Amino acid sequence: MEQVNGDTLAAARKVVAVHINYPSRAAQRGRTPAQPSYFLKPSSSLALSGSPVERPAGCELLGYEGEIALIIGKAARRVSIEDAWSHVAAVTASNDLGVYDLRWADKGSNLRSKGGDGFTPVGPALLPADAVDPSKLRIRTWHNGELVQDDTTGDLLFPFARLVADLSQLLTLEEGDLILTGTPAGASVAKPGDVLEVEVETIDGSLSTGRLVTTVEEGTTTFADFGAQPKVDDLQREEAYGSREAAGLAPVAEQAQAPAAVAPALSPELKAKLESVATATLSSQLRKRGLNNVSIDGLQGTRPDRRVVGLARTLRYVPNREDLFKIHGGGFNAQKRAIDSVNEGEILVMEARGEKGTGTVGDILALRAQVRGAAAIITDGGVRDYTAVAGLDMPTWFANPHPAVLGRRHIPWDTDITIACGGATVQPGDIIVADSDGVLVIPPAIAEELVEDCIQQEKEEAFIFEMVKQGNSVDGLYPMNKEWQAKYKAWEGQAND
Repeated sequence: MEQVNGDTLAAARKVVAVHINYPSRAAQRGRTPAQPSYFLKPSSSLALSGSPVERPAGCELLGYEGEIALIIGKAARRVSIEDAWSHVAAVTASNDLGVYDLRWADKGSNLRSKGGDGFTPVGPALLPADAVDPSKLRIRTWHNGELVQDDTTGDLLFPFARLVADLSQLLTLEEGDLILTGTPAGASVAKPGDVLEVEVETIDGSLSTGRLVTTVEEGTTTFADFGAQPKVDDLQREEAYGSREAAGLAPVAEQAQAPAAVAPALSPELKAKLESVATATLSSQLRKRGLNNVSIDGLQGTRPDRRVVGLARTLRYVPNREDLFKIHGGGFNAQKRAIDSVNEGEILVMEARGEKGTGTVGDILALRAQVRGAAAIITDGGVRDYTAVAGLDMPTWFANPHPAVLGRRHIPWDTDITIACGGATVQPGDIIVADSDGVLVIPPAIAEELVEDCIQQEKEEAFIFEMVKQGNSVDGLYPMNKEWQAKYKAWEGQAND
């Protein structure tokens, strides 16, 4: 049987990976996608069986995911599902490795978190595509000899031929390209010294790739200080290990009694500084940095006397479709999961497409969010039970009151993803500042520098206000010319004495 070798890796111009494809993984993640979604891994991440992989220095969460890889045999462009499998040359085993410590910096691309050298080992043997039934394959993964993943391709959300056909509608799949087809439940975290093995075989056991072996090593070179640094929180630990229990975290019920600390992206010191400066000042400094589309517009607040600063958690609604609502609308759906997992000081931001003809949250769920310690709820849709919601201590920003339940117009679809709310893009972990002047979305990476400039701007404006109060013209003073800047420096020095 032909083996994966250096030529196999060199022929791959691109590596495409699927997010969720196994029902077992969808159940573990708590979301079932209606359509496949993808991300790219660089071809430089490919490695052969037996190659070690480095957990980068300073990182905690090197996740592994056993997967079946398809290798394209002939170019595919706008092919049908019926014809798609004929464009696949072979299948083999793969391990979709990545560090969750850098997910926060990827903005959904997975480039740094999953694109590292050696993060996509494949092999060892190739199973000819024309010799296997793609719906009758088995994938297994071992972690230090313990079987941790064991599933088959019989009930995939998106069969392999559909993936090939779907991708080919927009881009040309070229000979040698690889498609990683998703991982089943059981993916977890590996540490230096651990050995990972992945095997793909036919269900009848007649053909096997053999075991793809990867040994984890500890990196010794730290990240340069001019780029994003590794950073994790309990949400990433839960995602990486597959559950709170596997990650060694307290159950949600216990967490509610002992709220988690504010995430590192929003230290108490940074939060206090952001609370001290005006929303208008923040908006001005964001604009100076070229960020003009970071305000969530068209909303009103239940507590105009309150100002909140917190990290965003996100929830997305899609337009109601009755057959899908039966699947996604009932039970412990995405809306209830979002409400029941929001942590102390976080702000739940909802994408409702600006749809005002129904409610997106009511009194009971808003109360639950308050009990969980949420700093606020922000939705660009309607609010039910307005009087009760407005009576809560926790503020809610919303488009308008409406008596209808969300099922009139919405399906709760997904949580903790990038969303659009009130004309602004919001990502999980973004910093939200909201008060009677408006709602702003601040990228965490610039927050420290931004707020320091805001503090300086407000010092200058306090001086300008005092000078105008004394009768001076705003000409040359607002903004300050060189003469007034010199006077300001002298004034500032006296104030600091």
